Amino acid sequence: MQIALWTLGAAALLFLLALALIGLRYLTRGTPVADVCGVDGNHDLPTTADDEFRASIELLTGTRLTCGNHAELCLNGDGTYERLFADLASATQTITLQMYYCQPGKVADRFADVMRDRAKAGVRVLFLLDAFGSGKLSKDYLQSLADAGVEVTKFRPVNWYQLEKAYARSHIRVVVVDGRVGYTGGFGMDDKWLGDGRHEHQWRDTNVRFTGPAVLQLQATFAKGWAEATGELLTGTEIFPPASENGTDGEMRATLLHTAPTIGSTAAERLLALSIAAARHSLYITNSYFVPDDDFVRLLREAAARGVDVRVLTPGTLNDVKSTWYAGRAQYERLLDGGVRIFWYQPAMIHGKSFVVDGCWASIGTMNFDNRSLAFNDESNLLVLDEGFGSRVREVFLDDLTRSKEVTLEQFRQRPWKDRMLEWSATRVARIL
Repeated sequence: MQIALWTLGAAALLFLLALALIGLRYLTRGTPVADVCGVDGNHDLPTTADDEFRASIELLTGTRLTCGNHAELCLNGDGTYERLFADLASATQTITLQMYYCQPGKVADRFADVMRDRAKAGVRVLFLLDAFGSGKLSKDYLQSLADAGVEVTKFRPVNWYQLEKAYARSHIRVVVVDGRVGYTGGFGMDDKWLGDGRHEHQWRDTNVRFTGPAVLQLQATFAKGWAEATGELLTGTEIFPPASENGTDGEMRATLLHTAPTIGSTAAERLLALSIAAARHSLYITNSYFVPDDDFVRLLREAAARGVDVRVLTPGTLNDVKSTWYAGRAQYERLLDGGVRIFWYQPAMIHGKSFVVDGCWASIGTMNFDNRSLAFNDESNLLVLDEGFGSRVREVFLDDLTRSKEVTLEQFRQRPWKDRMLEWSATRVARIL
């Protein structure tokens, strides 16, 4: 009897250990794409000017690059909030708003004022806020919205019996007005985004306002999150008004990519890999949390080796997550040695998430260049294939470099051992940062 009980206990312990190992492997998983190639290898891969590139993006990310869009950059709080609040105030039918980061302050109060005003005017206002990123908003704040008729729901509340949801966050930013005007980017509801991004404590960020068919894709991104949080699947012409691809709103070819976590390869990593492989002249990356894994380091080095001007703009000492900063620094020597140029933005924390390839293929949104965004988070990025818009993104990037410090290989190799130890330590947990 005792032997049987001991055997049963040992089996139960082994079962629990197996579950723990499976859970650990799941929570530390990476992304599998290591190369981009055709049947004959990686020679003559399609460039951004080729129809094959557009087809590859659409097929491998599950999007559709439609004509008839117009997009414009909104830089920092000064270039974003007033335009955004004016659009919200003009709503006559619906406002859908999904935010990851929400903190009390002037910005949150302005959002509340316009949401309450529109709800009282009969506009249906739906506000989906991430439970993890908005924990400091008071019950009184949320109740005041509900009392005015705003429908407020928290996304993926953290409960002890749903701990798996605590790890899968929605990093998305969605603002859609009447199904016709959309915003996404790195901004949030917090006063640190106020200002011009050129002074300390005024975050530098890049956002985008757009119209056209891509807005409906952003609206669909919200609808998916709303369905998960409330059980209500939104549809109908008030949510998805007819959109034309004949140039009524603009002539840009664009799409909204909603990336979501999955087991195996994600649309997020496929987008990055295809975009890097397509570069022939320039690849300019701005990212607040730049922690490429070994495979992406190799892809960036290969781009530089074939003559592409590869530059990365990321935070310097003014950064808000030191562990992520040091984990990214651990890859600097390989990148710099391979011809990739790295710059640290100096005036403030830079929070933008954008890239532009050959001045015509651009991405603006919420996706960081790290494993968390590529493997675990829901993200929203506007992708635009247009020389005019791409030139504008390139122009902003080069302007930011005038306020940045270049990291050279010789200087970086002289960093103190303390920094090297911090980098080594951060890389041990880089996949979960």
